Amino acid sequence: MKRGIPAKKERNTVMDLESLRKEIDQVDTQITDLFVKRMKLCAEVAHYKKSKGLNIVNQGREREILARVSAQAGDELDGYTRILFATLFDLSRSYQSMLITEDSPVTREIDEALANTPKMLPKKAVVACQGVEGGYAQQACDRVFSFADIMYFRTWEGVFSAVQKGMCQYGILPIENSSNGSVNGVYDLMHKFDFHIVHSVKLHVNHSLLALPGATLGGITEIFSHEQAIGQCSAFLKTMPTATITVCENTAMAAKMVAESGRTDVAAISSPICAQMYGLTELKAGIHNTDNNYTRFILISKKPEIYPGADHLSLMFRVGHTPGSLTRILSRFSSLGLNMTKLESRPISGADFHYLFYMDFEGSIYDGDVRKLLSELEQELEMFVFLGAYTEE
Repeated sequence: MKRGIPAKKERNTVMDLESLRKEIDQVDTQITDLFVKRMKLCAEVAHYKKSKGLNIVNQGREREILARVSAQAGDELDGYTRILFATLFDLSRSYQSMLITEDSPVTREIDEALANTPKMLPKKAVVACQGVEGGYAQQACDRVFSFADIMYFRTWEGVFSAVQKGMCQYGILPIENSSNGSVNGVYDLMHKFDFHIVHSVKLHVNHSLLALPGATLGGITEIFSHEQAIGQCSAFLKTMPTATITVCENTAMAAKMVAESGRTDVAAISSPICAQMYGLTELKAGIHNTDNNYTRFILISKKPEIYPGADHLSLMFRVGHTPGSLTRILSRFSSLGLNMTKLESRPISGADFHYLFYMDFEGSIYDGDVRKLLSELEQELEMFVFLGAYTEE
């Protein structure tokens, strides 16, 4: 008898669970019917607002509804109810915008780019790179173009400026590293220049410690490199605690400085290519923290270019400084099944605790829902910039 009692209770529990699930299914059916009814009413409201030239967003109205439904739900479910209705507001605004939004500047820009862009990237081009010969930017450039006439600049700002002024057709810039994160200096410059991302390439980065012939590992007192490379080789650098670490503009520049110094007590973290190029020896190869060390570079142009197969999109935007403003934007991408691959925030100089957001996501520029979403965001956000649609290799 004792052995049979738990089994009987378990069967009753299963039966009760099935009964509860049936009730939930019935409630879900009612919720769906009411949701469809609510959205149809929202459509009528949208058309009315359009005819009267009214704004879609009515924060006062939303606050009234939240206060009412919150009181109706009671203290225990207050927070959950607010989340539910905040989501409903987002969906309603998105639906209303979709219904009444006509062609916007961003969709016209996309259409023009699709119409005027060649079927493939050119094999030859004048390209701006930061650094000197042998740098990773030059290696990324060689991956993209068969024949590139490279203009070298000391800074990333110089690359942005050269593209904006029309001094060159394209520019190559590092944007993030798989082991050391975002290249913040590039992100901080993005809002200062007019440019478009037209392609992206991931380059395997292989760091070595380079020095003049005759140098020894134990005799190195100073190591030069770019801050990103220093971060990517942090584990190795801990094994050389007495060496001074000096940051410079570029890994290839570091190698060139060491080659021109005439000193055997200094070294550079740079690529093996630079060892051959500047007559240096590898004191130690493969000093990066992980073999899975990739840097992603973007190819930028002055005019928008969208090549066939573009399945990566990048945006720059600013949201209102209010609770949940970013979450409401992100939910729009989730509702369309779009995969966000990158979200970077950078502080706005001179504006306390206000940020610019940079987003990368996967999607087709030919998808009508994606284009409508871009149009809606352009109209709704305080600041919105479509940075480009492109392929990544």
